Amino acid sequence: MDLSGSMLPSLTPAEEKLLLRFADPEAAAVGDNLSAKALFALLDNAEFHGVLPIMLRKLGERGDAHLPSDTGLRDKLDDLRQRATIATGQSMLLQYHGDRIMKGMAAEGIPARIVKGPVFARKLYRNVSDRPFTDIDILVEPANLARANRVIAACGFELASNEAESYRLQEFKWLEKENSSLLVELHGDLVHDIGMRRRLSLGFRELGIIDGDATDTPAALLTIAIVHAAGGHKFHRLQLCVDVLQGVRALQSPVSETRLLDAARMTGIELELAIVLNVTGRLFDEPHALALAGRIKPDLSIRLAKKLITTNTLLRVNSRERIGSRLRRDAFRWIQRLAKARPYAA
Repeated sequence: MDLSGSMLPSLTPAEEKLLLRFADPEAAAVGDNLSAKALFALLDNAEFHGVLPIMLRKLGERGDAHLPSDTGLRDKLDDLRQRATIATGQSMLLQYHGDRIMKGMAAEGIPARIVKGPVFARKLYRNVSDRPFTDIDILVEPANLARANRVIAACGFELASNEAESYRLQEFKWLEKENSSLLVELHGDLVHDIGMRRRLSLGFRELGIIDGDATDTPAALLTIAIVHAAGGHKFHRLQLCVDVLQGVRALQSPVSETRLLDAARMTGIELELAIVLNVTGRLFDEPHALALAGRIKPDLSIRLAKKLITTNTLLRVNSRERIGSRLRRDAFRWIQRLAKARPYAA
């Protein structure tokens, strides 16, 4: 639940813009003449929004000489940097276990692919450490879920979710027996909300069609990022839109753009594509994202959703305006569930 825990320190509009500059992996480092209080608030917000590794890298590149001489701030930065190093190590360990499981899948003849975290980090970010991840997501055909589960169990993991419910959601959560901080999720579909799955679906077969003869193409990665932001997490942190921003930047040809729009029609995510690209483009002043969003013909659901999912909806998820943000994001979820599927011609 994104409303749990203490409320984040408030940011001024200028500080919100600065947070977005820190969050953008490609934007130049900023932060001169900031007070210790402002930096404390920015660090807390960056951590909540999953973009702290990018901010820490940028602060490190500029050097601590540019920071206010505040002992509390230096101590906080030291602590955050140590935790970031641990998080990087955790990501590497997760990748190791993911590779082990994938070898087991291959040995059993089960087509599978790792999606999201490690693939985004490797394919979309110049600095891999900008995008740490806390689990490994593996996608298979629904018919292969039982066999894939047996492979994961044989690799030393135990099921941490209810089996019947997991089959209904097509999402199984596995924890490593010796280290319960290591989480592997097995998916038969990246859309788990039953109410939405009648309209949109993104599974192993669909990704194969989007990729064509390649693997992890820009169109497929951006499609996954769109579904992750709007289908799974309801815009609860900026990192989701940073993945989308980087996905848009990787989409560097008209052929890739056409493949993305075809993928949106095939998977039923035209609503999500229009909304996520629109808000990402506005957050980061990215004209390419706004242009792509504009290529989806706006129906009533898209027009309503654009009024709900604004830059403030994301930036103020856990601020004094968090109740309003939550209500807007909940209303968007109902639009997703009630929206009619658009016809698709294969």
